[in-house]
Amino acid sequence: MVKEVRFYEEIEDHRLKFAVILARSGGKWVLCKHRERTTLEVPGGHREPGEDIETTARRELREETGAAAFTLRPVCIYAVVRDGEPGESCGMLYAAEITAFDPELHSEIERTVLLDSLAGVDWTYPDIQPRLLEEARRRGVTP
Repeated sequence: MVKEVRFYEEIEDHRLKFAVILARSGGKWVLCKHRERTTLEVPGGHREPGEDIETTARRELREETGAAAFTLRPVCIYAVVRDGEPGESCGMLYAAEITAFDPELHSEIERTVLLDSLAGVDWTYPDIQPRLLEEARRRGVTP
């Protein structure tokens, strides 16, 4: 269970383990449906060894949405604190505008979903994803 989601301007690079991307295309939100889940999520994932965090974000966006052309910009650093776990798990939050998609996905994602609104979305991570969206809106990065 998520106890808290925190936001930072800076932390040590080695602490960034995830990249999460709030993606839009043509005025719609771009979400992913994983093959093994019934819920929706924003694109993102784990940083691989030797990878810088922006490369992680670009790779995950391509893999999970099929994005072929896009712009990407950092929003902020986030940290998740879970009940019963020491410390916090940190990631970088990005915003992206996708202008072209590949016709096929080559990942664990079953399909992408484009939505006009996020109201009523059944989130994979309901204690985290809405907080990331709220923070991006607070910073004026997303509508």
